[in-house]
Amino acid sequence: MARRPPAPTAAVRALVADGAPHALRPYAHDPRAAAGEGSGLEAATALGVEPHRVLKTLVALVDEQPLLAVVPVTGRLDLRALAAARGGRRAVLAEPAAAERLTGGVVGAISPLGLRRPLPVVVDASAAAHDAVLVSAGRRGLDVELAPADLLRLCGGAYAEVARPSSR
Repeated sequence: MARRPPAPTAAVRALVADGAPHALRPYAHDPRAAAGEGSGLEAATALGVEPHRVLKTLVALVDEQPLLAVVPVTGRLDLRALAAARGGRRAVLAEPAAAERLTGGVVGAISPLGLRRPLPVVVDASAAAHDAVLVSAGRRGLDVELAPADLLRLCGGAYAEVARPSSR
């Protein structure tokens, strides 16, 4: 019996409904890969793309208000810069359970697209330098490639310099 393809994710449905040009980029996800930076580097390697074009979506709180920060997997979120970009005093990363509750996604596959509850989005300004970037399509092992301008428009985000080089 043939397996049916998985149902489209909310992120994919949002892209299709909008008509934004995009390419789904599936890859074989290793369940042993770490969430966060590890899963982004896994995607870059599996897809054969430059890691700085693959963006991870982090859930943070600025003055206790949730938002998404979208930064390259090769970098780290600068919490002070994020707070300043949002006009706040203090930013912290959300606990994984809170991130999943707020977004409806799982850590390692949270997408800035198609959220059931819209959250403010800050995309690191470095994304604008690329013709196309990749973000999670809402499922481990599935990314979507699209123009940074379309990403920003679809998630209602704003650019800000919120990433710094990783210390790894």
